[in-house]
Amino acid sequence: MHESLFEMMTGIGWQVDYKPNITRDEIKALHTGYDGLIVRSKTTIDRDLLGDAPTLKLVGRAGAGLDNVDLAYMEEKGIHVLHASEGNRDAVGEYAVGTLLSLLRNIPRGDQQVRQSVWDREGNRGEEIMGKTIGIVGYGNMGHAFARRLSGFGCNVLAYDKYKTGFTDAFVREVSMETLWSESDMLSLHIPLTAETRMMVNGEYLKRFKKRIVFVNTARGEIVSLTDLAEAVEQGQVRGAVLDVLENEKLDKLTASQRHAFNLLANRSNVILTPHIAGWTFESHVKINVALVHKIEALRLV
Repeated sequence: MHESLFEMMTGIGWQVDYKPNITRDEIKALHTGYDGLIVRSKTTIDRDLLGDAPTLKLVGRAGAGLDNVDLAYMEEKGIHVLHASEGNRDAVGEYAVGTLLSLLRNIPRGDQQVRQSVWDREGNRGEEIMGKTIGIVGYGNMGHAFARRLSGFGCNVLAYDKYKTGFTDAFVREVSMETLWSESDMLSLHIPLTAETRMMVNGEYLKRFKKRIVFVNTARGEIVSLTDLAEAVEQGQVRGAVLDVLENEKLDKLTASQRHAFNLLANRSNVILTPHIAGWTFESHVKINVALVHKIEALRLV
């Protein structure tokens, strides 16, 4: 956590113990008596961790995703669950635009070639984003931030959200998933990882696109089958991909099929791979604290 959290929390009446290196077993032994617990993404919050009689009144997730929190258990125990997607939405929006432009203009490949004394202008002739149709799946904080940053590029931005209606605004037009499959030149995911979305993007899903799309995932890696995506890229069905997240981000523990798919993608010049950094900026490190503390204060538990 950014150190700004501690002054913010004491400022609204909380006493803070900071234990960044605490183990799961230590949390089990120490959590009784605490009113709140703030975690990032590596700690799974569930009955196994907190037991049947937790004293916690809130769990704060310093980030966007809640896939590491057993929400049914939290509801059963009356524990407030807060997250801070407002804190890193700007970072994610900037990253998605930046990497999409980089891929379309062959910037990573051109950079590597020039470093190797290869000067190939024609081979790196790129595309403009202007005039293209960009599809967004999920129009929450992240999807909206991405769409807002696209507004000056002269492209057609469409969005589908299964759990929202009537959200057409100055940045997007609300459409069905069928319309995204039919019209998108590029697709960007901005949805949480849930039982419903896990492995949602598989071979069957990708085959439904009428055009050869550029695919961007800054959401959660487990939403996308790495094997199916690699096959779609190899076959030219997906003509480029930006992956900030992977189905398995422990690269030293990939299964054989995951390793094969990863190697196929890693060897492609039309694929950008980054280590889960879309929302990871110096600014978002502080903004996450601000968003979370405002929500904690609004609960008025102290």
